[in-house]
Amino acid sequence: ANWKEVLQKYIDPAQIPVEYGGTLTDPDGDPKCSSKINYGGDVPQHYYVRDQLAQKYEHSVVVNRGSSHQVEYEILFPGCVLRWQFRSEGADIGFGVYLKTKVGERQRAGDMTEVLPNQRYNAHMVPEDGSLTCSTPGIYVLRFDNTYSFLHSKKVSYSVEVLLPDTASAQQIQGESPNHSP
Repeated sequence: ANWKEVLQKYIDPAQIPVEYGGTLTDPDGDPKCSSKINYGGDVPQHYYVRDQLAQKYEHSVVVNRGSSHQVEYEILFPGCVLRWQFRSEGADIGFGVYLKTKVGERQRAGDMTEVLPNQRYNAHMVPEDGSLTCSTPGIYVLRFDNTYSFLHSKKVSYSVEVLLPDTASAQQIQGESPNHSP
């Protein structure tokens, strides 16, 4: 279809720039009407989110194609907060949090209790961060998943911290009143 003709059925040709099939030009004869229409251009680099969020990560690992990398953290008290930040280079990466069901041995994701479902994150575009309040003590596993990739290994940089619960939160989780004193 000739879109310029269709456009003129709905808009007076005197209001449409010559570039788009009308008769309107700028005072200097510009058929694109650049003085009236901002055509955009390159986005200045100081607006790039990736550069603004540049951060130093504590750990860096290459997750090979078709495999995963697991990092374990022991949570001793209910109410502890597990907090993470990560980014990948070149492409997305899968991420999930699991609770081990057997201590002392490596377990596959399917053999552990899924706490935060595994999903793919575009952490190569924008760094990911998140946290989880751990309701039960145990060994929590942060799993970087690249099992879906047949061709590309991924470099993942990450930081993780475990925050102890404050007294009120710990008592609330244990079913006590925050004002209760022994």
